[in-house]
Amino acid sequence: MDRARTALYKACRRDLILSKESFQTLVAAAVHDPDPSFNRQFLEPALNAFGRGRVRASLLGYLRAGTDLERAGAAKAWYWSALPLRMPTVRAEHPAATGPAEPDDAPGVEAEWYETALREFVSNEHLDVRRCILPGLPLRRSAYPPELHDLVDAAVAIARAHPDEYLRHRVEHQVGD
Repeated sequence: MDRARTALYKACRRDLILSKESFQTLVAAAVHDPDPSFNRQFLEPALNAFGRGRVRASLLGYLRAGTDLERAGAAKAWYWSALPLRMPTVRAEHPAATGPAEPDDAPGVEAEWYETALREFVSNEHLDVRRCILPGLPLRRSAYPPELHDLVDAAVAIARAHPDEYLRHRVEHQVGD
């Protein structure tokens, strides 16, 4: 994985044209990278070439239908999906076919992510999935429509009562009371 990261980093420093097939490869590499800091090196070229909306929609797909490992990886990668686009020399091979790399995505994808992540946190007992979702999960009722407020309360209660010390500490840091 280190060699792939290094090679990609070097390629991104000069003109890099990415094929449409490379999109899923880059996102999958980011999702499967065990290091939550270095997965950025796979995600950032995809963001710049294919756009935030497409990258986030793909991560949402992993959160909805991936394995537990992929769900956790998607949550770790989501953090980096808000990066500003700073690689102007990294482009899609056929931008018309993939769509322009827009700096922002439709707010709907973000709202879908948060609702799906909230539901996943509450329903999935896998510790790593919960650990990876929680830091990026808004835990204020005001962040969600009224029909999800009970789920927000359930997520907070689950984290507060969980035997895992990280989850208990993290929820208090996020809700602050």
